[in-house]
Amino acid sequence: MGSGKPLDPALRILAEAAAALDARAWVVGGYVRDHLLGRAGDRELDVVVEAGRGHELAVEFARRTGSAPPVIFERFGTAHVRWQARNVEFASARAESYGSGSRKPDVRPADLDEDLRRRDFTVNTLLMDFEGTVHDRLGGAAEDLRRGILRTPLDPHATFTDDPLRMLRAIRFAAQLDFHLDPALLPAMSELHERLRPPVISIERISEELRKMLLSPRPRQALELLDEARLLPEILPELSATKGVAQGGYHLYDVFGHTVRVVEATPEDLITRLAALLHDVGKPATAAPDGTFLGHDKLGAAMSTAALTRLRFSNAVIERVARLVRMHLRPVFYASDWTDGAIRRLARDAGADLWRLIDLGRADVRASAYDQPEKLDELAARLRAVAEAQPERTDPAISGADIMRVLGLKPGPAVGRIKERLEELVMEGDLDPDGESVLRYLTEHPDL
Repeated sequence: MGSGKPLDPALRILAEAAAALDARAWVVGGYVRDHLLGRAGDRELDVVVEAGRGHELAVEFARRTGSAPPVIFERFGTAHVRWQARNVEFASARAESYGSGSRKPDVRPADLDEDLRRRDFTVNTLLMDFEGTVHDRLGGAAEDLRRGILRTPLDPHATFTDDPLRMLRAIRFAAQLDFHLDPALLPAMSELHERLRPPVISIERISEELRKMLLSPRPRQALELLDEARLLPEILPELSATKGVAQGGYHLYDVFGHTVRVVEATPEDLITRLAALLHDVGKPATAAPDGTFLGHDKLGAAMSTAALTRLRFSNAVIERVARLVRMHLRPVFYASDWTDGAIRRLARDAGADLWRLIDLGRADVRASAYDQPEKLDELAARLRAVAEAQPERTDPAISGADIMRVLGLKPGPAVGRIKERLEELVMEGDLDPDGESVLRYLTEHPDL
C-alpha cells in the first residue's frame, strides 16, 4: 500500500542522526497511517527508538536542524523537538498503563514488539524506516488499514484498561477516517465506560477528543457510537438524557435522533456544531403533556454553559454557543411578514455569529419535516439586503452618556430603557441613524 506522497523532509535528517549514533529508530503511528492513506495528517512525527536511546536521538536531531534543545520528559521516556512548524516526538520503546485511580501512566522500558502490542490500534503499529519502507512487524496491520478496520493489538479490554482514552480515540478515528470498529470493541467499551471518569482521564483530554469528533466529516457517526458504547453519559449526560424524548409536529425523530442529524447538517465549524449538539438539551426538563417544550431554548442555553464549563471550553466559546442555543428558534420561526426592524434586531442580537445562527437554523429545518425549508433562504436574502442598504441601522451610534447629558439623568435603568427605545426606532426606520438626528429626537421627546 502506498500513496505516492513525498516523504517528510525530517526523515532524511533523522536517518543521518540515527546513523551517527548507530541507533535503531522508526517512524510509527499517525504519520505512517496517514501517509499510506494519502491523507493530509497533522504535522507531527512519532519516532520510536530502540534500546532506550530516545533522548539521545532527540538531542542529535535538534543539533542537526538548529532547533532548540529538546523538551525532555524523564518519567515517560519521551522528548519533543519543534522544527519548521512540525512536532517531532521521540520515545524509547516502552509499555505504559493507567492505574485505577491515577491519570498518570506507569511507564517501563520494553522491547519494540511489546511497545507495538501496547499501542492503541493495529493500524498505528506500522513502522516506517527513514528511507520510507513500511514494516508490518506484528502482521495484519497493513490488511486492517486496507480494509478500514480499527482493531486493538491485544484484547480490547487490556488495551482500553491501559489507557481508557483509547475508547474515545477509536470512535474519533472511525469518524475521521470512515473506518469500522472491530466487533469486539463496542462490547469492551460498554463494560469499561466508567473508566472514563476522573481522575483516571483528565477532562481536557476528553474534551479534545470530543472537539475532533465534532470537526470530523462524520460527527453523527461519532455521536451514535458514543451512545452505543455507553460512553455518552460519561461525557455529555445532558445529551444522553434526550434519548427517547418524543416530539411531534414536524419532527421525525426523538430529540437525540433529531440532534445528531442537526449536527451532521452543519458546516465543519466548532462553535456551530457545539450549538447544534446542545440546542435541544433543555427539552427533557421542559416536556409538557401536549408535546411542547416551552422555554427549552433558555434552559438549554444555561445547560450548555454548564456542560461546556465542565468540559473546560474557553469562556468566549461558551458565551457564543449559549447565545446560539438561546436564539436557535428565531430563524426557524421566521415569517415573510417580519418587518425590516425585526430583521435588524435578529442581526443585532446574533452579532458576529449571525451566519452561524442561520446555518444552525438551516440544519434544524433540514433534520425535520418542515414544509417551508426555503424560508431560511428568504431570511438570509433579507438579512443581506437590509445590511447592504443601511448597515448603520443595525448598530446605531447611541451612547448612554449622550442620553444622560441631554436629559440630565444619572446612571440607572432608565438610561438603558431609553437607549433601547431609541435603537428600536432606528431599526424600524422611524428615526434616522445618525447621532445628530437621534439627539435632536431625544431633545424633542424628553418624556421618552
